[in-house]
Amino acid sequence: MTNDQLQPATWRRSIFVVALVGVALLPAMSSIVQVDETELVLVERLGHISAVYDRPEDRGLHFKWPWPIGAARRFDARVQLLDPPGREIFTRDKKNITVETFVCWRIAQSDANHSAITFFKALGSHEVAAERLANKVRSIVATRVGQLELSNLLRVGDPEAGPAENQTGVLEDLSREIREQLQHGRADGEPLLEELGIEIVDARIKRINFPLGNQQAVFERMKSERQKIADRYRSAGLAESTVIRSRADRQSAELIAKADADAERIRGEAEAESTAILNQAHAADPEFYRTMRTLDAYRTILNDKTTLVLSASSNMLKMLTDGVPGEVNSSETKPKPAVNGATAP
Repeated sequence: MTNDQLQPATWRRSIFVVALVGVALLPAMSSIVQVDETELVLVERLGHISAVYDRPEDRGLHFKWPWPIGAARRFDARVQLLDPPGREIFTRDKKNITVETFVCWRIAQSDANHSAITFFKALGSHEVAAERLANKVRSIVATRVGQLELSNLLRVGDPEAGPAENQTGVLEDLSREIREQLQHGRADGEPLLEELGIEIVDARIKRINFPLGNQQAVFERMKSERQKIADRYRSAGLAESTVIRSRADRQSAELIAKADADAERIRGEAEAESTAILNQAHAADPEFYRTMRTLDAYRTILNDKTTLVLSASSNMLKMLTDGVPGEVNSSETKPKPAVNGATAP
């Protein structure tokens, strides 16, 4: 046989050997079970649970019967968040509101029994568990909210202050009741751990709101109430402003009246003192005083365009014609010049 004839036969043999090795390794690979720290693993043999790996010491490598005799079912052991959409609920006083909740849950890990088996038999998957929990939460919230009036549900003692240290609000109490009923069940039912193998980590009311159809009406009523409060504050402020302004006006009038009285008193005293000084000056030299007054009158009434018509007996005309009285007297008393070496009489 030539090389060209031997090559296809060699290839067929190689493919057969690889396929045979793969068929031999497939059962060996399917016999290995790797348990991660975030997982719970149930091992089945012919449809029956043969092993459960749900504890911290079970993490690691394990073995089982190969497929299809043995099978491994894996479940997430981490905390799951259930955040269903809000649902309209009627309160006791027939007011519809939208309540949004959230639930944190996980498959229970107990040393007493294997809750993963209970979870698998009761639910089978996380999707079914989330649906069952959502139904339970809706039922509990609808029942509990239906027992409360809207005013009690949204009651706030002091909107400007936070809650007291040892006092819880209505929503906190309602969230606590939801957690207790989910975890421990009602009086006529089994606890959730024994019924479904689920542990509730936390459950709370996230938001309470009005439906979209009622929000605008509620906002308008809130605006009207706030407007009334604002008008009340504004009217009280205007009244207080009027009182303060009238008090300030009265005090201002009193201060101005007192200042005017003091000014009049000071002005009168100054005028009296000025008059006394003038009288003293006049008494010291009456002629000089009259002369100065006449000169002041000239300075006031005379300019380039002034025309005066005075009588012959006017004192102002005498000063213009005769001069200052003192100068006249001094000229009269001045000695006459000597004539021929003799003094004139």
